[in-house]
Amino acid sequence: MKKTLFFLCLISFSVFSQDRPNILWLTYEDTSPEFIGAYGNADAKTPFMDFMAEEGVRFTGAFSTGSVCSPSRSAIITGVKTFELGTGNHRSNYTIPDYIHGFPKYLRDAGYYTSNNAKTDYNVADEAKMIANAWDESSNKAGWWNKKEGQPFFSVFNSNSCHQSRTMTLPFEQYEEMIWNQLPDSLKTGDNDFEMPPFYRDSPEMRKQMARVYNSLSKTNIEFQEIYMRLVKEGLVDNTIIFSFGDHGEGMPRMKTNGLGLGHRVPFTMWFPEKYKHLSPWGQGGIVTDEMIDFVDLAPTVLALAGVEIPSYMKGRVLLGEHRTAPRDYLYLSSDRSDESYDLTRTVIKGKYAYTRIYMPYIQELRHLMYMDIGEITAQIRNDFKDGKLNDAQELMLIPRPAEYLFDLENDPWELNNLAESKSHRALLQEFRTKLKANILKERDVLFLPEYEIGKISENGNAYEFRLDLDKYPLEQIYELAELAGFRDKATLKKQLNALKAENPFVRYWALMGLKSQDNKTFGKQLLGLLDDIYEPNAILAAAMLYEISPNAEAKAVIQKAINSEYDHISNLAIQQIIYQPNASDFTEMVEVFEAEQKSLKKKERLFNAARSAPMFRYVLSGGVISE
Repeated sequence: MKKTLFFLCLISFSVFSQDRPNILWLTYEDTSPEFIGAYGNADAKTPFMDFMAEEGVRFTGAFSTGSVCSPSRSAIITGVKTFELGTGNHRSNYTIPDYIHGFPKYLRDAGYYTSNNAKTDYNVADEAKMIANAWDESSNKAGWWNKKEGQPFFSVFNSNSCHQSRTMTLPFEQYEEMIWNQLPDSLKTGDNDFEMPPFYRDSPEMRKQMARVYNSLSKTNIEFQEIYMRLVKEGLVDNTIIFSFGDHGEGMPRMKTNGLGLGHRVPFTMWFPEKYKHLSPWGQGGIVTDEMIDFVDLAPTVLALAGVEIPSYMKGRVLLGEHRTAPRDYLYLSSDRSDESYDLTRTVIKGKYAYTRIYMPYIQELRHLMYMDIGEITAQIRNDFKDGKLNDAQELMLIPRPAEYLFDLENDPWELNNLAESKSHRALLQEFRTKLKANILKERDVLFLPEYEIGKISENGNAYEFRLDLDKYPLEQIYELAELAGFRDKATLKKQLNALKAENPFVRYWALMGLKSQDNKTFGKQLLGLLDDIYEPNAILAAAMLYEISPNAEAKAVIQKAINSEYDHISNLAIQQIIYQPNASDFTEMVEVFEAEQKSLKKKERLFNAARSAPMFRYVLSGGVISE
């Protein structure tokens, strides 16, 4: 007898009659499919999540658009790619066009009751306005229960119990109080009750931390089971389609914030009551599909289910029902700045293959990022690396990245064997390169602008519309340099040095960014002329590289001026450029002065990212101590 019988026997008939389906979203924070029972993990204790898969449709090719909360949720709520909207950088606050709304607004206008419990994190300016327009109620008490009788609903529930705060960043004692002590013994996972991911050292210290993932998911499992049971008890389940999914990869090192497949791949299931089973093109009841979907597909799909016209700016697919559109051959994903730490990666998915292009490969996978580094597991990984205790697979996140990754997710789900270095995969590698470039140019990926520029644009306009101006944003010229970043041959070096003289400041920016990955840094003289570049981000990059090659007072003065800038993404860029270089200690005094000045300000007056980079700078130099 199936273990799901317990759930099935409680299903009752709806007491209401309505023509349009209710839609329920259960969102697992920070969750990878590798840690859920339905996805093959025999050690996981996730019975309700497994039930949703066993009685519904399970997707093996579902991917988040971003790899951290706010960019991912920006794509979900608007139905627009973050690299079009300019919202790819985590916890940014940039203007979007006033005709782009949170999609639940259209449901409200069509008579749906909309509720969100409770996370928003939409990563746009005037988020409060978007929330007010989108939701009848958005709070930690919100649910369908305040709707009118017979009114269809769209309700979202987000679980914090599996969030990164529980799995790794909160002190262990808080995790015990919030997760471990809340679980029945039958759902508890001990330190030795699971198989370790191969990119983590299998030690007692690491197992203690890794068990948090399993137990946090078990707590989420209980919470969502309770929501489902309330739906059943109130007689609404027969009219409700249920989506269950993670908002991006697991909140652990090498997953969340990482542009690899592990950062984007998510668990995703759909469950249909008998009344709406005909809408599923895959069937129903333990169905597994490898059809590829990403988060910009969610808004148009829900609108189509509700019979609502889909805005023209939404380019995602309708996944099911009579308006279903054809599956894609490729998905295009992105990962950019997370908190104070810059990055820019683009990922293409085709079937079982994931190709990732790294545009800032001078930064290691486990980059210095306060929210990651405060976790005990991160400190353990760094200490084990320092002590020479890690094998080749475990060192991957701590050594410089290559420019490209190509992984077979079916045969190598932990992404350890980089096929970009395989002669037999050269044709596939070139196919991915070509497809990625074509998509970047077609969609006018605006995040190849320095973030400082996006902030300036947002003062009087928006990046979404700016990117369409071919004169102001000559993306073809810019990308010609950006696509060289990470390659270290002589021809590439020559092109980058020649581009330092380019008229366009963004071309110069990417020439400098590419030079940061060159091994043979004998071009100090060419950088001297850029110390007074009229575009300040370029002066910062040039000064930081020049100081690394040959410390001098002129370059140091440029850095100091930038650190004390009133613009967050000038100050932060400067600190982030010196944090990884061998001469970092030369800047200690100026960073400490800056940090003290920031602490003297009210919290809302501080530079959001730079004020986080300063203590991270001290953390790196001190060997791992963050003080408040």
